[in-house]
Amino acid sequence: MALHNAQEPAADPAVDIFASPLSERPLPKRSMPGLPSPPPVVFQLLRNELLLDGNAAQNLATFCTTWTDDEVRQLMDLCLDKNIVDKDEYPQTAEIESRCVNILADLWHAPAGAGGDANAVGCSTTGSSEAAMLCGLALKWRWRDRRQAAGLPTDRPNLVCGPVQVCWEKFARYFDVELRQVPVEPGATGLQAHQLREYVDENTIGVVAILGVTYTCTYEPVGEIAAELDRMQAESGLDVPLHVDAASGGFIAPFLHPDLVWDFQLPRVASINASGHKYGMAPLGVGWALWRDQNALPDGLVFHVDYLGGDMPTLALNFSRPGGQVVTQYFMFLRLGREGYRRVYEACADTAQHLARQIAEMGPFTLLYDGVGALPAVSYTLTDPDSAGWSLYDLSDQLRMRGWQVPSYPLPPERQETVIQRVLVRHGVDRDEIELLADDMRRAIKHLGQGHAPKKDRVGFHH
Repeated sequence: MALHNAQEPAADPAVDIFASPLSERPLPKRSMPGLPSPPPVVFQLLRNELLLDGNAAQNLATFCTTWTDDEVRQLMDLCLDKNIVDKDEYPQTAEIESRCVNILADLWHAPAGAGGDANAVGCSTTGSSEAAMLCGLALKWRWRDRRQAAGLPTDRPNLVCGPVQVCWEKFARYFDVELRQVPVEPGATGLQAHQLREYVDENTIGVVAILGVTYTCTYEPVGEIAAELDRMQAESGLDVPLHVDAASGGFIAPFLHPDLVWDFQLPRVASINASGHKYGMAPLGVGWALWRDQNALPDGLVFHVDYLGGDMPTLALNFSRPGGQVVTQYFMFLRLGREGYRRVYEACADTAQHLARQIAEMGPFTLLYDGVGALPAVSYTLTDPDSAGWSLYDLSDQLRMRGWQVPSYPLPPERQETVIQRVLVRHGVDRDEIELLADDMRRAIKHLGQGHAPKKDRVGFHH
């Protein structure tokens, strides 16, 4: 039977979508259907299923972009067929990627010669996690090359860090590197410079400093960490490079904290990773990896591909991927400029600080971070969880009933007895929305305080 004759009766425009054969039974879940169905019917049924997802505008757990300009959507549509790895076929998309890398090199104070007339050393990725792994691989290869040149063993590499995002745990496991996670000291929210000496040795491929700790949203003291590594080199000769995981802070610090020295201004910093689809305000699916200069990126990590029509260098863990996210990242750079980014994130920071003041006045909470000096966010814990009669997991459950996604989770292992909540304020999260959240928090606290907490064995929304 010809395909055009095999369609279900719902192809008749007189048949309502919800009276079509496909809508009168559960959608196939284990095998492909035998016959095609009209696109409008399939679209509407899938759209209905997607309504069961959370409302992205109320997702205060994610760092990722949840609001976009209409023009971003149009550019994404124009780029659906552009494979960014195929630079010979799509040279202008490749040019736009290069422009973004150079803009970031300038924003993060890459040394003279790394930008401007010469191309900066970096690339786009599918996200900050892939970028982090590429930068970690560069650290490992440079360490291995130095050790081999000196006739020393290369079988025990380690990476020193504080409370990192899971991508670094993946890097260590996938690429056979010991991950030395430094315990968080009481009262601290991340790695402290004085802790390094106990963990750094001749097998350390690098130290990771985090500009925007996932758990608490604060910055680790990158400058102090770099200075301590400088002192250690002067004393022992160990030359350990510093990588900055700026997944979120890389698009916040240049605009909200321009006097903070954290990037390539520090000679110790060899590489930086960031998420374009977090506070870079690009759609999901783009990250950035940048190196100080060509010496920081081993040649062996760059592959040259000739079967797409020309000799094309490629640096990535994956291969084919769409170019739309990179093009729209460039759109955001042009659309907002430095002043636009500053205004957006000043508004976000003001909103976060407004929420922090309200949370402090609610009574049962102790603020861990009040939105001042780092990411536009708030993190807090119960002051006396043993006598509260309810947990932050219970509060997450109550807020979820109103559509809010506010995560509760324990701090890193050495402080797992402390459960905290975190609220992220991104582009598109306005003051009115935060006021509604605060009102719902007060109602939930009152409800829980009246003895309506769930059973103790129930776990609430966890991120």
